[in-house]
Amino acid sequence: MVGFLQPAPEFTHSGVFVSRMTRLPPGFVHELPQHVQLYPEPDEVTGVPVVDLDHFCCGAHGFSALIETAVEGEDSHYTLFDTGPDNQSLVRNVLAMKIPVDKIERVITSHWHRDHTGGLLSFLNLRKPGNPCMVDVHPDRPLARGIAPGPNFDKVTCTLPPDPTFELIEKAGGIVVKSSERHPVAGNTVWVSGEIPRVTPFETGMLGGMRWYEEAGGKWLKEQHIMDERYAAIDVAGKGLVIFSACSHAGIVNVVKDAIAVFSRPVYMIIGGLHLAGPEFSPRVPPTVEFLSNQLRPSPTYVLPMHCSGFQSKLALEAAFGEGCVPAGVGMKVNIVGDRERDKEFFPPVY
Repeated sequence: MVGFLQPAPEFTHSGVFVSRMTRLPPGFVHELPQHVQLYPEPDEVTGVPVVDLDHFCCGAHGFSALIETAVEGEDSHYTLFDTGPDNQSLVRNVLAMKIPVDKIERVITSHWHRDHTGGLLSFLNLRKPGNPCMVDVHPDRPLARGIAPGPNFDKVTCTLPPDPTFELIEKAGGIVVKSSERHPVAGNTVWVSGEIPRVTPFETGMLGGMRWYEEAGGKWLKEQHIMDERYAAIDVAGKGLVIFSACSHAGIVNVVKDAIAVFSRPVYMIIGGLHLAGPEFSPRVPPTVEFLSNQLRPSPTYVLPMHCSGFQSKLALEAAFGEGCVPAGVGMKVNIVGDRERDKEFFPPVY
């Protein structure tokens, strides 16, 4: 799923196709009205703008979100969180939405899985020569990662394409920034997590996760926890945390708990893949929804499940959150405006 969502913080994210007629909460904008503004040329016969479907976004199995953050009186910062699975989808969507690619200061990769890094090199090559971009990565890049399906989770049936190497990233104009520690970016408006603590008993990683180790004689070994995964968060005045979790291999409950421990702030919005799709993860859906909707206080105002979340989790979240569970996808834009005066009010305790 590759596309664009944009927060104020403005963000742009990737996802699957979403009906242009789905009712959305305030601040959420479908691609169609944006398209009419981006391509206002009237039809020669009728005089009204043409919905040119050749310039609409396309979805693919992955994730990518463009985040625009701005503090009053200061310039905006553009940060790209993940780049989708391939060398075509992100480029198509960037061009379709007329994104100012040369203003994007940094790319954050959530983890080393090709459905999140596949568009990195093509994105960097889209930029003007001599205009470098920071590429924020975890230093532990695997040679290969494979998938071993159930019920035994012991035989690798396929491997993901290799992630871009550090050398190829630099050759494409990226400045590689390796970090396994939590750190702020984008003028201190976006937070990149470090290693996510695994503290929730039912979130046990991906049982079929496998990694190729040359130093072990060249063989596949189990790697269910994907410890290089990171999330991004924005603390919006008067609202709380906007959390981007691209795949949630750590478990979205672990992600939320870590963000709250770091910021001591309520969670306003959760965006991205919750990794609850398929029979291996279906038992985790009820306790996950129970935590987010009932145990977490205050509960998030919005949850935007995408990518690897699965249909079952979307139904359960919609039942728990109603319109607070938003069917998000490519081309969607979300404007989140902070309110410093409201931020002075007392936020209910978070636990």
